[in-house]
Amino acid sequence: MKALTRGWLPGYAILYIAFLYLPVMLLPIFSVNSSPIPVFPLKGFSMKWYESLWGNDIMLNAARNTLVVGTASALVATILGICAARAITRYRFTGKRPMSGVIMAPLVLPEIIIAISLLLVLLQFGLGLSLMTVIVGHVLICLPYSITVLVSGFEGFDPSFEEASADLGETTFGTIRRVTLPMMMPAIVSSLLVSFTISLDEFMVAFFLSGREPTLPIYIWGQLRFAAKLPAVLALGTIMLVGSLVLLTVAEMYRRRAARKTLTEAGGLFA
Repeated sequence: MKALTRGWLPGYAILYIAFLYLPVMLLPIFSVNSSPIPVFPLKGFSMKWYESLWGNDIMLNAARNTLVVGTASALVATILGICAARAITRYRFTGKRPMSGVIMAPLVLPEIIIAISLLLVLLQFGLGLSLMTVIVGHVLICLPYSITVLVSGFEGFDPSFEEASADLGETTFGTIRRVTLPMMMPAIVSSLLVSFTISLDEFMVAFFLSGREPTLPIYIWGQLRFAAKLPAVLALGTIMLVGSLVLLTVAEMYRRRAARKTLTEAGGLFA
């Protein structure tokens, strides 16, 4: 039985990965095809679709909107995530589990339900749709991911270091600044990068809440209506794909490298 399992599991894993990622790999392949029609065989190699992006003011404006929304969402989600993760890992209080479940609910709820609900609530308050409303929606989406990363960081952070700092006469703010934040910095950076990546790729909430200020996913959706613009969309999609992979890779590398140094650094904090 074990021999049979060893025989088919690698093959299953290869087929599973191919099913997931081969369609994605077609993006960069067709984005450098000289023909505007994405079919095999390729007609030739060309970078003209990438060059056409730089003269597109509408696309560049959508890219700026995406950077603004992603940066703001990552910062707010991480700040709120630090508070929530510390409360979850350090304190006991009534309703802790139900509250944690409500905060993590966006991970399992359909995004279209979240988007429509946010739209109705914002309209009831008389708020116009803008980048600010998109940021509110993205914070709600990014917060569970941020908390997941930060809870892991707090669980690996021995609270005795904070207690030792207090015993040595340091104030609460000083302990947070000189002990907690340095020790938690790997998790904080990972939270920022992951939250930014989630915001960068998020479509549904932005579609309902962006108004007249589209982000890149909304811009791509609008361009898909025109067959002549498909090659440029493939080029833009490739850039976003590479950017997302780079951010996630950097976040994971930083987290692992910092985790290996945590015990060594912890020993020198009070030296």
